[in-house]
Amino acid sequence: MADNEVERSAGAPELTPTTGGGDPSVHQLRLFLVLAEELHFGHAARRMFITQPAFSRQITALERRVGIGLVQRSTRRVELTPAGRALLPEARAAVDAVDRLRVVVQLQTRRVAGRLTVGFIDAVAAMPHARQILAEFRSRHPESTVEMRSLDFAGQVDALTSGEVDAAFVRPPLPTGIRTLRLAVESRVACLPAGDPLVSRQPLNLADLTDRVFVDVAGAAGGAVRRWWDYWTVNPRPDGTHVRFGHVVTDIESLLLAVAQGEGIAFLPAAARDLYPRPGLAYADVPDLPPATTALAWLPSRGDSSGVAALCEAARAVLRGAAVPRGRAPSA
Repeated sequence: MADNEVERSAGAPELTPTTGGGDPSVHQLRLFLVLAEELHFGHAARRMFITQPAFSRQITALERRVGIGLVQRSTRRVELTPAGRALLPEARAAVDAVDRLRVVVQLQTRRVAGRLTVGFIDAVAAMPHARQILAEFRSRHPESTVEMRSLDFAGQVDALTSGEVDAAFVRPPLPTGIRTLRLAVESRVACLPAGDPLVSRQPLNLADLTDRVFVDVAGAAGGAVRRWWDYWTVNPRPDGTHVRFGHVVTDIESLLLAVAQGEGIAFLPAAARDLYPRPGLAYADVPDLPPATTALAWLPSRGDSSGVAALCEAARAVLRGAAVPRGRAPSA
């Protein structure tokens, strides 16, 4: 069966309106929103890390719950029905409302419990400097609880600005208005399919990779995410040429899988060699790539909170190799 081939064929009528089978779940609405972006069941399922049949069943269940067809399916094409297009903004508003509710609950829970929530992107939290900072914080504040939260590529900025996390270990560049403390700098490498002929020719330079397609990140249609990924892919190149983007990924694991399957390449910090050894992947040195930076980030409005200030103090103590006076306000 083709990626987009499911229960109904092209031209099939919409479900007859009924009273429906109950309210749709937030999960079903999230899947519907992703499908509306991808218009491809296979791609949408991969973004949500579920199988295509399971994804299709959830969309069908959503249609039965609302009592009307939302998606027109065929072996060649997927498109929203008029009802699906009408539902789209309401589904997005409902999901956004639930996300905002969750953030408010998390903020209140942290205030009551004295909990510090720290986000991290890819494997930054496993790096020595991050582990040392967290250990230093815990030794200074054993009464505090630290919750670590993994963030996807597009979510590292949103998590900070929405208050989902108090601070985060991230990889700049970040938008203006977010304060950062630089923790480490390292070289970058190209992540390639193991069978790519360039693997045997390393070290490489940017010019060697001109004809290669790069994986893209979800949410990079514009704005901060686009600027961030353009930096990481060196787009445009020094000679003015623009990078060709292909398969869209959400996080480091989906990126590694896409590269291993030959759907694109990527530039990663050199630590990826040790952190992400995977079958089907190879890493190549690219000396003319700008270096990668790791930073601790937080919002200025959160900098005065005791938890974030204490985390910044712990970070400075680790970076200096000595204790620092407590109570000092964080600064970038």
